[in-house]
Amino acid sequence: MFDIGFLELLVIAVIALIVLGPERLPVAIKVVAVWIGRLRRSFQSIRQEIEKEINADEIRREIHNESVMAELKKTRDSLQKEVDGLNQQIDAVAESSPPSEHRQTTASNNTPGQPSSGSSSKTDP
Repeated sequence: MFDIGFLELLVIAVIALIVLGPERLPVAIKVVAVWIGRLRRSFQSIRQEIEKEINADEIRREIHNESVMAELKKTRDSLQKEVDGLNQQIDAVAESSPPSEHRQTTASNNTPGQPSSGSSSKTDP
């Protein structure tokens, strides 16, 4: 984490021994060890809380996505039922009126003296 090698630790130990002396050095090492332990525990608890929050956000997002997908599926199914019903009605109408009757009704609507509704050109006799 700090990238401290053996020689650096040895230099720090020698300086601490010179500054604190042999009587107070063990007490100072214990105090430093206690503070390092407290810092580690607090960092671990903070990291766990953050991971828990991130995981909770992901779960909420997944639940929301699943509910949206379920709603979309319901809408798709209802639209598909409507389309199927309309297709059945179209098929029923197509089966009930044969194509020959349809041609006869369009032919009877066009009289010989009148142009058909689809063409706008006039013929001279």
